Amino acid sequence: MNILGINAYHGDASACLVQNGQLVAVVEEERFTRIKHWAGFPAQSIRYCLQVAGISAADLDHVAVSFNPKANLNRKLLFTLQQRPSVSSLLDRFSKQSKSASLKEQLAEACYCQPEDISAPIHTLEHHTTHLASTFFVSPFEKAAILSIDGMGDFVSTLSGAGEGNRLEYFSRTYYPHSIGYLYNAITLYLGFPAYGDEYKVMGLAPYGEPEYLEAFRRIIYPKGDSFELNLDYFTHHEQGIAMKWDNGAPSVAPFHSPELEKLFGPARQPKLELTSKHQNIAASLQAVTEEIIFHLINRLSDRYKSENLCLAGGVAMNSVANGKITQNTPFQNVYIPVGAADNGTCIGAAFFVWNQMLKQPRNFVLNHAYWGSEFTDEECLLALQSHDLQPKHLEREALLHQVVDFLCEGKVVGWFQGRMEFAARALGNRSLLADPRRVDMRDIINLKIKFREKFRPFAPSILEEKVGEYFELDEPAPFMEKVFKIRPEKRELIPAVTHVDGTGRLQTVSRQTNPLYWDLINTFAQRTGIPIVLNTSLNENEPIVRTPTEAIQCFLRTNMDALVLGSYYVERSDIKS
Repeated sequence: MNILGINAYHGDASACLVQNGQLVAVVEEERFTRIKHWAGFPAQSIRYCLQVAGISAADLDHVAVSFNPKANLNRKLLFTLQQRPSVSSLLDRFSKQSKSASLKEQLAEACYCQPEDISAPIHTLEHHTTHLASTFFVSPFEKAAILSIDGMGDFVSTLSGAGEGNRLEYFSRTYYPHSIGYLYNAITLYLGFPAYGDEYKVMGLAPYGEPEYLEAFRRIIYPKGDSFELNLDYFTHHEQGIAMKWDNGAPSVAPFHSPELEKLFGPARQPKLELTSKHQNIAASLQAVTEEIIFHLINRLSDRYKSENLCLAGGVAMNSVANGKITQNTPFQNVYIPVGAADNGTCIGAAFFVWNQMLKQPRNFVLNHAYWGSEFTDEECLLALQSHDLQPKHLEREALLHQVVDFLCEGKVVGWFQGRMEFAARALGNRSLLADPRRVDMRDIINLKIKFREKFRPFAPSILEEKVGEYFELDEPAPFMEKVFKIRPEKRELIPAVTHVDGTGRLQTVSRQTNPLYWDLINTFAQRTGIPIVLNTSLNENEPIVRTPTEAIQCFLRTNMDALVLGSYYVERSDIKS
């Protein structure tokens, strides 16, 4: 049984392939197009998934897409009659509906076949049901409460429910125009971060400020029953829609706050201008009110469905700071947030919704690692290096580990390219830049040499999962960098490069079972230094994470990275011929 899952015509377009209830491949289109958050139809991702599975489009039994223009139609009609939104916003929605009508033709074109060659039915599924499926059906829990919190999908921003076995139950929906994701997006744009997906920058900025404006934000968003409401006086999207463009596949969003917001907080910051303490305090206040609303939703869900287990998904579930506080602020003790909790992961949810909910198949898969993308042989790595006139060393496993640790201990930055590429936003040890977390100056070194990014943004610690409790105040797994925890006070000065200004770290717990090579590298570093942690950031430079050996080499050559490891091959900057 072959099920193709697709997230299309939305940011982070992606595709996955599920065979007999097992995920075999999942990838985002941005990794092929090299345009961050690429939106459109994920043709190259689909071809990759079929190739990994060894099948053609004719072999597909089901195709599942994570949007349904007909979902919540009554609500859409009622809103249109009451609010009379602008003609342009209605045309945007109609455009997406018309694209869904030609899915079979686009799938055939992507797979180099005729539409009549594809016999699989195409299921268009409500967006948030695929979010729920993307977290519960691949979780380790037999029963769990489930919450999806997003910007907006199919006219819904939030959906609560529960899962038992292979069945989802839905409790309550929060409809357009009310959305936590929209609030965070609007303030991100107001603070002068214009790129699609820049909300994580505001989350990184927040610890530098104080929640001076929390009471003001409580007038902008507030709990209501099991959900919440926005004070629409501060926004324009309910009247004018949101001006979202997908030029060349790159998504962009225009500001949608009203003049009332600028009366409250002052003029919007222009990109590139100085970030002041006021901007930091606005970010801190936004983060604080976001956490209040998230915990309200989770606690009301707990009242509705008693369980120790919670599954989270949706773009707001990428708020790793809030995620790290859930077990301290709600009754839930076990929290599962999948890799690709945002819209990229809805392709997985769509496929498993068909397999488990529609076909009533038992669950037999747990998503416990992120390594589902492209991989390359040592021979392919060597050919790529030689084509760039590089003559690397070939090292056996132990020698390679010790060589990399030697270089890290010298304060060098090493590109680490191994195995199958990670899915979703985080580099998790297969397409990573690694450095020594003990160096106070390492953040500045990486920013100056390679990343050229804002100084306030933290770098992540990858830690052996067995050692989490020794370094962090909470001893919980975080395999996907999906949670931020407080670092123990006595450990902070030991790992300053991965300790944020508020004493926290967005950790990745590394398992010997799911990534033995990366675990061995960190363990080798620990044996040498006594610290079971390396600094880990993504192997890229203002672009999507690298996919191929050639992309990794090009990143190495155009930055000041000190060394690059491709599989078993090791090359230093000094090896570059001038």
